[in-house]
Parts: sequence; C-alpha cells; structure tokens
Amino acid sequence: MASTVFDSLLFRDMFGTAAMRALFADEALVGRYLEAEAALARAQAVVGVVPAAAAEAIDKAAKTIQIDYERLRHETENVGYPILPLVHQLSEAAGEAGGYVHWGATTQDIMDTANVLQIRAALELVDADIEALRVILAKLARRYRDTPMAGRTHLQQALPVTFGYKVAVWLSSLDRHAERLAELRKRVLFGEFSGAAGTLASIGEGGLEMQAEYCRQLDLGQPPITWHVARDGIAETVTFLGLLTGSLAKIATDVMLMMATEFGEVSEPFAPGRGASSTMPQKRNPISCELILASAKAVRQHVATMLDGMVHDFERATGPWHLEWLAVPESFILTASALANARFMLDGLVVHEARMLANLGITHGLIVAEAVMMAAAPVLGRQHAHDVVYAACRTAIEDGEPLAEVLKRDAELVKALGGAQAIDQACDPTNYLGLSGPMTDRVIGDRGHA
Repeated sequence: MASTVFDSLLFRDMFGTAAMRALFADEALVGRYLEAEAALARAQAVVGVVPAAAAEAIDKAAKTIQIDYERLRHETENVGYPILPLVHQLSEAAGEAGGYVHWGATTQDIMDTANVLQIRAALELVDADIEALRVILAKLARRYRDTPMAGRTHLQQALPVTFGYKVAVWLSSLDRHAERLAELRKRVLFGEFSGAAGTLASIGEGGLEMQAEYCRQLDLGQPPITWHVARDGIAETVTFLGLLTGSLAKIATDVMLMMATEFGEVSEPFAPGRGASSTMPQKRNPISCELILASAKAVRQHVATMLDGMVHDFERATGPWHLEWLAVPESFILTASALANARFMLDGLVVHEARMLANLGITHGLIVAEAVMMAAAPVLGRQHAHDVVYAACRTAIEDGEPLAEVLKRDAELVKALGGAQAIDQACDPTNYLGLSGPMTDRVIGDRGHA
C-alpha cells in the first residue's frame, strides 16, 4: 500500500505528474546507475585501460540485465548504498568481463552521475512547462492589456492598473526563471568520476583523460575538480525549484483572492465537479491554486534542507549527502505538480472584465485621489494639494458621497483643475492607468500574437 502522496493512488496526480515520477522511479534510478557504469567501461576502453571486448560485454549486460530487486534491496539495506550490490549483479551478468565493472570508481561517483542524469532529464520537463506558461501568460497579457481593474496594496484598493499589466508582472518572473535555468545547467550538469578521496589515485596517470571521456560518453561536462563534498550545484537546483514554485504561488495567491466572492474578478477553468463541495452546491473552490500553494510550501522546506545538506565533512560526508536522496526527487515532483496546475489554471482562466470595472467604482472615486492631487499640484503645490484632497476624501468616506461631488464644492480645487468637468475626468479610474500598457508591451515584446 502507498504511504505518501507521491505514490498514492488517490493523490499522486495532484502532487506530481506521471512523467516526472517516471524519471525518479526506482527502475529509472537503477537504469541511470547502469548507464553510468556502462559509460565508464566504454570510456576506459577508449583510453586503453579496459579491453574493448570487456567494455562491450559490460555495456551489453547493463542494457539487458534483469535486476533482482529484492536482492538489491536487501543488500542495499545491509551495505547502506546501492552501488556495491548493483555491481555484484552487473558483474555476474557480464561474465568474464565482470572483473572490469566499476574499475577505479567509488560509489558516490556513480550515484552522483546518475543523479545528474536524472536532474538533466527533469530540467527538460521543467523547461518545457516554463516555456508553455510563458506563451499562455503572454497571450493573456496582450488580450487584457487595456482592461482596467483595481490595483491593491495591503489588501486595499490603491490605484487603477490593467489586468494585462498584472499578468505581465507574472510573466516577467517566468522570463527570469527561464534565464536562471539556462545558467543553472552550466553549473550543475557535470559527471563525477574521481575515486575514493576524489584524487583519482586508483587510476593515476591518464585519470583526467579517462574522466573527460567518461563525461563525453554521457554528454556531461567535465568538472574542474571533484565535487563529492561541494554540493552547491545540487543545492542550487533545488533552490531554483523553490524560486520557480514561489513565483507560481504568487500567481496562485492573486488568482485565489480574485476568485473570492467579494472580488469575483476571475475564475479557474470550469470542469464538472472540480472544486465542488460535499455540502454546498454553489461552491467552485480554487483547487489548482490550492495545490500550487501546497506544493510551493513543501518545496521551500526542501530548499532549507538542501542548504543544510551542503555542510559536508572532509572528503566524504557522514550523512548530509543522504538528504539529497529525499529532497531532490520530491522537489522535482512537487514542482511538476505546481507547473501542471498553473498551466491548466491559466490556460483556461475565466476573466470577468465587467466585475473588474465594477470593483473600480466601489470607492466612488477614492481610488484615484492621487490623480486629483497630482493634477492640482502644479497650481497649488504638491503638499497643499495633498492636504486639500485628503480632507475631501475624509468627507467622502464619512458622508458616503462620491469624491468628485465633494471636490466640486471646493472652489480653490475647481479653479486649480480648470472646472468641474476636469474633476470628473480626474476622478475616472480608467483615465489613470499610468504606463500599464507600455510596461506590458515591454514584457510581451513580439510574443503573444498567436
């Protein structure tokens, strides 16, 4: 029986995706170990350390072996690591060539390389989702570039913005994450083959050439020096996932709040039964947003774990490395969930433009008090204009009057603005959108036309 949400029949597709789970399944992980062992044998044959026939036999065995997982599990629990038990089975499968399996390597060489291979494949999935989200958000930003709505600070209406501007802010963070991912690959996708203490003493002369060929076989970079205990690259990977899911959680928080009955400005895509309540037939809960938020919170905890796990002792750590076995797979699976839910939610997001416009009017002009102040400032001076409009706002709030009507009773202000009509114009929220449109255009660029 499953015991976590990651392998639960009920919850696994809410907290992950099948594609990402497959990359981190036991069979896939063991497959990566075998891939690394086979690449090592091939590399050693190229540099003349292992007979070519032996390397061919090891490579064939690695691709055709039927792993006895019960035996592997039992020996792994006993040894504490899976590589020696796996080498036993691979050596047996390779026959006479078995004596050349794992030549000069140490357990962490193979495990680190296998994990990097997993990370590379997982980052490709993440990259594809980021690109898809950027396309979705660009389309939304362009479509709603000029749709006015209330901008809010400290959960109160502040100044008018456009919905397209809000989406463009979301998009800008995804653009930066795409850049981070490209940079991340250059610092993380290295092979590892350095031997017991990292000095390649088991190989000696020609060891670096062998290491280079090993990395070439796997299409990974050759590290400048051993990274057995320098875990910043793996920690950066999970930290990147924390940043990414943090941005998705910001988007989810905005959407979730805008879905509140009192706002009613957007809705998650409708699907029969989705977000339904067991007792309240009218409910349409923000399920995708809730899953994004939960996943992001969990990934953030793994970021802290990975930063703690960077503190290794001497040339081989006693424990911190094991934290990666927990944090890396779960972080990627949770990130996949957040990305999948974000794609579903944003691609079908229902935007209620009329409600956005109506909400702009609920303060009866108070949301553009700054607009009136700035229009009067050239004549009255900025501070005096602030004081006059501030007093008018207090009267409008206490008496429940539209701000424009209160302002029109102030002869000094009417004169400063150039008449009552100018006050009406200054009090129209749609006339005070600032540079929402041009800023949105700067983010969208040439995207979003499709």
